Amino acid sequence: MHVKTLILPNAWDPASARVIEEAGAAAIATTSAGVSWAHGRADGQTLTRDEMLGALARIVAAVEVPVSADIEQGYDDVAATVRAVVDLGIAGVNLEDGSGEPAEHAERLRTARAAGGDLVINARTDVYLAGIGEPEGRFDETVARARLYLAAGADVVFVPGVVDEETIALLAKSIDGPLNVMAWPGAPSPTRLAELGVARISVGPVIAMAAYGAARRAAEALLERGDYGDPERFVF
Repeated sequence: MHVKTLILPNAWDPASARVIEEAGAAAIATTSAGVSWAHGRADGQTLTRDEMLGALARIVAAVEVPVSADIEQGYDDVAATVRAVVDLGIAGVNLEDGSGEPAEHAERLRTARAAGGDLVINARTDVYLAGIGEPEGRFDETVARARLYLAAGADVVFVPGVVDEETIALLAKSIDGPLNVMAWPGAPSPTRLAELGVARISVGPVIAMAAYGAARRAAEALLERGDYGDPERFVF
């Protein structure tokens, strides 16, 4: 099945957002992992809401294209967080269930829907990413959560952690709403994901990891070998 698929590269600071916009992105998502790393923290809601909102404000101010914000689990007050991102001009949010209870996440989504107006709400379920439950039960659990989250007001269901074509195609057919997957090296191409029925593609922290990896390799070349590595890597 062919669908019109939105590709959202993930930024973590104003500079990365500008680079992604200049590369031709029609919209940008943020990565909470990348934003946390840029603050010297680990991923997993280690930033305060104000710290994350500050980072989002700087990203939004740096670009003209719409921005979808990864707000993890919404911090300590989902309604206040959602109202704040709406005030920043954010077009959409990711809200993740992590290892929490689906019913609790559905309540967060209802709260976000009430507070967010026309905000696009991307409900992320981590059944595959976090390896929740036995492998043979993860597909049915994911579909059940997807249906619950859509009924609670989500617009899109985000299922990171799946890259095999058969599972992705079955998810797209079984979830009665748009499907977002997180792609990384080894995943099907964006064109193939669209053919499988995926409506939205993001890459999570992959671009941030590539950038930090390039910085490390350049530093190692300078410090360990006394050269500058591949000169082409320094071309911006």
